[in-house]
Amino acid sequence: MEIKNKKAYFDYFIIEEIEAGIVLTGTEIKSVRGNHVQLKDSFVRIKDNEAYVLNMNISKYKEANQFNHEEDRTRKLLLHKKEIKKLKDKTQVEGMSIVPLKMYIKDDHAKLLIGLVKGKKLYDKRETIKKRDLERETRY
Repeated sequence: MEIKNKKAYFDYFIIEEIEAGIVLTGTEIKSVRGNHVQLKDSFVRIKDNEAYVLNMNISKYKEANQFNHEEDRTRKLLLHKKEIKKLKDKTQVEGMSIVPLKMYIKDDHAKLLIGLVKGKKLYDKRETIKKRDLERETRY
């Protein structure tokens, strides 16, 4: 089970990837196991030396009743202090962003692969489209 953020792979150059744990409630983990997660417009912010993921949509769990979770709430990421400091420094100085790339289950825990990324220009995106089309043509 793996949920991929295809938009991030198209819009950004991925400089570095870091695996982070994520704090979820009971109904959220059940929705994650059912692949009901959308990472498309989500991003990571560092506030008070803690990392949070924003705009990540985890759909409501259908079998839950009044104890269901809020779909678009801010969720805390579990990272070491050194990793958070390194990410914070690079985003402030070098103008990079932190974006979720994949979400998956590893050893019964939900993990989020976040990437330190730099935005692509329009001509870079065109180049990516050309490469993808050439690969598709050579495959057939």
